[in-house]
Amino acid sequence: MHQLNELKNTYEEGKEPAKDRAFFLYVKQETEPIFHLLDEWEALAIDLINKKQISIHEQQIHATKDNMKKLMMHSYYADVRKRRYMDIYKSCKYIFNQLLKETK
Repeated sequence: MHQLNELKNTYEEGKEPAKDRAFFLYVKQETEPIFHLLDEWEALAIDLINKKQISIHEQQIHATKDNMKKLMMHSYYADVRKRRYMDIYKSCKYIFNQLLKETK
């Protein structure tokens, strides 16, 4: 959840990204840990689904992972309208909150 909020803050800062290799490497460095964390999260969530410990569907997990990847790119390359960004953000946040609620 922390990473989700950090991505939102990056988007809201709205800095115009440089279109060079240095900026690409910066984005890669910043997002790589999130990609790894997202892979781990997906595996754990699917394991919980298979053990029938949560009521969220596997399709929702995959969609949330895809949406997080979109958020990562949209956060650094502000190429989407704020409304669309917030729709994706809220969708991810909802699933993360549901998982937290159901695993407590």
